[in-house]
Amino acid sequence: MTGAQSAELIWLLLAIVLVGSALLSRRWSLTAALRMALWWVAIFVIALALFSYRTELGMVADRVKSEVTGEAQQRIVGTALRINKSLDGHFWVEAMVNGHEIRFLIDSGASITAMSEGAALDAGLNVDQSGFPMVLTTANGAVEARRSNIATLEIGPLKATDLAIVVSPAFGDVNVLGMNFLSQLKSWRVEGDEMILEPA
Repeated sequence: MTGAQSAELIWLLLAIVLVGSALLSRRWSLTAALRMALWWVAIFVIALALFSYRTELGMVADRVKSEVTGEAQQRIVGTALRINKSLDGHFWVEAMVNGHEIRFLIDSGASITAMSEGAALDAGLNVDQSGFPMVLTTANGAVEARRSNIATLEIGPLKATDLAIVVSPAFGDVNVLGMNFLSQLKSWRVEGDEMILEPA
């Protein structure tokens, strides 16, 4: 069972427990009980939807914040790229992959850059389908992935060529910029709510 499935199961159990306890604590008519049950189900469906789409909602919130404050999520200062921490506590960048704009989460805990199947398809990457897939250990357990390469990856002043990556549908909609990209830089560091990447 994946982390997402576990979370959905927990939400469902909580909904059942709360609805059941609300119904048992009072003596209501069948109509009132059904109405209350529907309200609880609606509340938990909305909560589950918000939880499931938290990454996408975070992207929207970051965009709104940038528009309101006039502060760019990422900007070039001198030769360095400065990235503001997102509302979800992570650092995200907009990169150009073979000329296609793709959003990446910067993760220094990932040894290799990873892309979702959809993003790889959009960028026109050739994914190696021959032989057995490689197995990666992630926070959500072991997942199968295929090898590929990005001919050119650009993020502001930063550029990598022939970057090895892995592709898997198990990544959902999240693309991760790993250490095989960060290690090519002159330096990278976090200062407060800002990540600073300097090209080699």
